[in-house]
Amino acid sequence: MRHALSIAVLLTLSLAACTGEREGPSDTAGDPAAPPAMDAPAVADQPSEDIPPATAPTPVPPVAEGTFAARMDGVAGARFGMTADEVRAVWGGELQGNPAEGQECFHLSPAGQSTPAQFALMFGDGRLVRYSAESPDRVAPGGGRRGMAADDIRAMYDGRVEASPHKYTDGHYLRVTGQDGSAAVIVFETDAEGTVTEWRVGLAPYVDYVEGCA
Repeated sequence: MRHALSIAVLLTLSLAACTGEREGPSDTAGDPAAPPAMDAPAVADQPSEDIPPATAPTPVPPVAEGTFAARMDGVAGARFGMTADEVRAVWGGELQGNPAEGQECFHLSPAGQSTPAQFALMFGDGRLVRYSAESPDRVAPGGGRRGMAADDIRAMYDGRVEASPHKYTDGHYLRVTGQDGSAAVIVFETDAEGTVTEWRVGLAPYVDYVEGCA
């Protein structure tokens, strides 16, 4: 009887040893070269903080090609102090306007404009004294033009701008003094929203006239 029990115990131990060898560790569980499993980091679909919308300056139309150069002493080939005939001779295009004989103040404008006010040359006492523009294609000396904000004009002509209320609207006149001893002045007119609607360059008192020749 004891002999039978001993044989049974030996058989049980042998079977357990064989089973342990077949059910050993997996190929990767005990492999020291295998990297440990890691949970993938969570990716947020949206930023954690609110991002304000992008802001941009008021758009200004591009300058047309071929626009003539504006200066503090004149424009294109014309200079302050020239007579109408002298300006016509150097302008390089037709200037429209037929001032009455003996008229002290009058305007000439390039042919082909939709309105004379898009760009105009003012003559006082027979001499060129001012030019003005309502077209966004025309750029004043220093870079200012129609469509710009009043704050941009102040920054562009830093320390040279004097503002005064507009005579007819809720806007302002931004008067820019010249540099390097220039007697000419730039005047930008703005609307109630502070946007430049027109500008002019000229000699006092003509540059400050708000009704053409008055």
